This record gives sequence, structure tokens and C-alpha cells, in this order.
Amino acid sequence: MGVALRFLTFLAPNMYPVYEAVASFVGQRLGLPTTLETGHAFDQLNSGEGDVAFICGLPYVLLARQQPPPVELIAAPVLQGDRYGGKPIYYSDVIVRRDRPWTSFADLRGCSWAYNDPDSHSGYNITRYQLVRMGETKGFFGQVVCAGWHQRAIRMVCHGEVDASAIDSQVLAIELRDHPELATQLNIMDVLGPTAIQPVVMPHAAPDSLKADVQAALLAMGDEPAGRSQLAHGFVERFAAVCDADYDGIRVMLAAAEAIDFMVLR
Repeated sequence: MGVALRFLTFLAPNMYPVYEAVASFVGQRLGLPTTLETGHAFDQLNSGEGDVAFICGLPYVLLARQQPPPVELIAAPVLQGDRYGGKPIYYSDVIVRRDRPWTSFADLRGCSWAYNDPDSHSGYNITRYQLVRMGETKGFFGQVVCAGWHQRAIRMVCHGEVDASAIDSQVLAIELRDHPELATQLNIMDVLGPTAIQPVVMPHAAPDSLKADVQAALLAMGDEPAGRSQLAHGFVERFAAVCDADYDGIRVMLAAAEAIDFMVLR
């Protein structure tokens, strides 16, 4: 670790202000300056460029396959609302334009589909698993487009550029709050999940004392009024401790696709 505690985010841009607040809170608790940057490669956590990272569950599962695993779980957010049951989980909400007739995932045969990133669980891995479960691995969608971010995929659906997309439920909630006009254009026509939500990780090589201190700060954030207010901007109630087994559901979905060599959405 350098002079500052360096945070990286590999997640949706609309959560950046919340991650900034989290980094600042942790730094204040630990008496350390902090920085936050958008990550561009997961090996930044091992090259000395990052000390703490917000990553998707799918990359975590892939990193955890390495021996020894290069990262360790520290905590994960618990989202607000009865839907989440006080657990560190989330959903993939399948969205279409409100004026479209489709009412279930099966209705999307031959339709165009946008995903945010192939490293995304909520936008890619869980969709791929849905097709495996349906036995639709020979070509279900008429067209598949990479949008780059969930926010872009939402607007592609709204503008009629594609027919449907699976969106991280937290990201979608933030977008609908911040851009209420989108809510009049979209319909959630199916839901995939739940699965373990995106974790906070640190390099395996980081000092154990630092990992424990960062975890303690994260777990305390939801107990303090200022921290709760900052987390609420991202519909986060608090952070909770998580373990590797919590991400077995993502492993199962990935393994099902790998077993039949169905790795590319189509």
C-alpha cells in the first residue's frame, strides 16, 4: 500500500458517488487518505495499483479459481427493501419497452438483446444460464449487442435500439430515481436471480490487520447517521460480511455454461 488507501471500482458509473463516500468513510475511520479510481484491469489489485476494490461476483469467482486466490472477500452491500430480505443479494431485472407485448423471457425468442459487459454476472452470466436452463443454446436471440454499461443498455431499450436487456436491480433503481422519465417507458417483464451481490475485495497479500480494519469500517458505516445517509443514495442499507460459499450460486451458473461450451450469448 502507498501513502493513500487506493480504492478501485469496476462497477456501474451511477454508483460512483456512493463508492466515493464509502472510501472517504473508511479512510476517516482508519486515519488514512483515500483515493477512488475506475479500474481497468483486475490485476491492478496485485500490481500495487489498488488496495480495495468493488467488483462483480463473476470476476470474483474467476479470480478465486487461481491458486492461491489473488483477492479476498471483505464485505458486500445489503440493499434496502423487502425484496432483498436483509441479505447481500440482488436481481437481474429483464426490461422491455412498456409498449411491447412480451410478458416472459420465453417471449424474447428472435428479439434483439443488449448486455453491459461479458464480465458481468447480472447482465451476462445469469442470462447465459437462463438460456442453458431453457435448452436454448443454439441461437435464441435475433441479435446480441454489447452496450458497455447497464445505463447505456437501459437507454437502448427505451429508444427502441434493442428489444430487451437484463439490468442489475440496484443500477436500475438508481436510474429510475434519477431519471424518472425512464419509468414511463420501461416495463420489468421478468426477473432473474437472486444471487450474491457484488463484493468488496482486497489483495490476498494485503496485511491481515489492514483487511480486518477495512472490514470493520465497512460494517460500521450503516450504524452511523452520516454513513447511512451516504449509503442510502445507492439504496444500500449497510455492509455485511460474506464468505466464499456465498458465491457458489454464480459458480453453478458459470459451470453449467462451461460444461456445454456455451460461453457466448446468442
